[in-house]
Formats: sequence, structure tokens, C-alpha cells
Amino acid sequence: MSDELLITVAPCGAETMRSHNPAVPYTPQEIAEEVRRSYEAGARMVHVHARLDDGTPTQDAGRYRETVAAIREQAPEIIVQVSTGGAVGMSREERLGSLAADPEMASLTCGTVNFGQGVFENPAPLMLEFARAQLAAGVKPELEIFDLGHLDNAAWLASKAPLEGSQHYDLVLGVPGGAAGTPRNVSELASRLPAGSTWSATGIGRSHLAVIMTAIAAGGHVRLGFEDQVERSPGVLAGSNAELVERAVRVGELAGRSVPDPRRAREILGLS
Repeated sequence: MSDELLITVAPCGAETMRSHNPAVPYTPQEIAEEVRRSYEAGARMVHVHARLDDGTPTQDAGRYRETVAAIREQAPEIIVQVSTGGAVGMSREERLGSLAADPEMASLTCGTVNFGQGVFENPAPLMLEFARAQLAAGVKPELEIFDLGHLDNAAWLASKAPLEGSQHYDLVLGVPGGAAGTPRNVSELASRLPAGSTWSATGIGRSHLAVIMTAIAAGGHVRLGFEDQVERSPGVLAGSNAELVERAVRVGELAGRSVPDPRRAREILGLS
């Protein structure tokens, strides 16, 4: 079990709006300021979704470059990971636009899943195309796991792309249509990962605390932020992403796990 805890912040996502929490950032500058505060609180990686000024999700390459540039100005040492998931219904071409921002990592969803009222489509040819596009760009994938069968897809993808060496996984639990955000599911999925893997867990909505506390106890890392939950407790909105990061840091400290410095964070993930 690692003594270090790597926290990823997902400051806005593609679905969460200011109607859910007025503090959700939209513009590149707003996102960057949330990332800076989160970094100062203990986050070492940011999972980036770009938005237009009115909050509309976008995978436009120019908007991603602008957003990532603002983040790197405000928090130059944080690891930048972009989304290639985008929003449900986006095309393959749209979703790959984020790679133009020259990130260190990018999400790579390992299967199709019901997503609320929609379907997040990730058939095998698309997964393989995305993996190879990331490798060609010199970007390390984060393998996104929404359900048990996605682990089998990830193993197939690793052999076909191929993805060499140890991989990093994010267990995204609690999405309506995917695996529930329960401690048992965190433990079960983590137990099936290849030896030598690194992993984080994300709990959507009110599954958040149960998921991250289990991951911390089990030696995993965590992702959190307004993409995944907007409350700090039932019925009480969080004032910022940093507030959620600070709580995860405190939970980690209780478990004897500390936040690594940026250099060590990159070592943990196998980044140069």
C-alpha cells in the first residue's frame, strides 16, 4: 500500500451546470483559478473539460488550448489530463480535439455504458483508434472503468494498441447506468486490476465519500470535483473544488497517506 495519495480534481466536467452549483467554472480563466486553488489544497492532477462561456461543453481544439494554457499559467506544476469523452453524443472527431492542447495524459473510456438518459458510446474500433491517437501524440492514457466488463475491454485494448508497461485506471462509480458507487464495487474492481497498476476511484454524487474513503483505505488514489459531485454534505453545496480537495487530504492524513510533491506525482504515474 502506498503511503502517498494522488488527488485528481475534475473542476467542471461536461454535465454539471451552475443550476446545480453556482460555483461551477465555465471560462478558461475561471477553470484555471479553480485549478490553482485545488493545487494549493493538494490536488496534483487536473481532469480537464472545456466549456464555452455559457457553459456549453466543447471539445474544440482552440478552446482546449486556451483552457490548458490558462491552467498552466495559474498552476504550472499540476499534471494536465484532458478528456476524450467529451459529452454524450459528440462525434469521434470532436472528442479527439482535446489532444491538441498537448496534455500529459488523457482519459480513455473502456466501453459503452448507459449514462443517465443517454448512451455513452465507445465501441471497440473507437477505443483502439483513441488509444493509438493518444500514443501517437505522446500522451499517456488513463483507462476509465465504468463497469466490470470494461476491465476485460481494457486488457484487450492494452494488447492491441499496444499499451506498454503499467497502466493507470480510474474507477468511475455511481453513474446511473454503470456500476454503483459502493465500497464493495471499489474493492472488487481494484482486486481485478493487473499487477503493478496504479488506480484512482471516483464516486458520483452522494456515493462520493464512500468511494474515496474505500479507495484511500485500499491504497488507491482519488478523483473528485464538481464534475462528479457538487455537495460537501447532503443538501449543502460545496463552495469550491478546493474545499472537496481539502477534505480528501484530511481523510488521507487520517489513513497515514500524504500528498506527494509534483515530481513524485509524475513518478507514481510513470510520466517523464
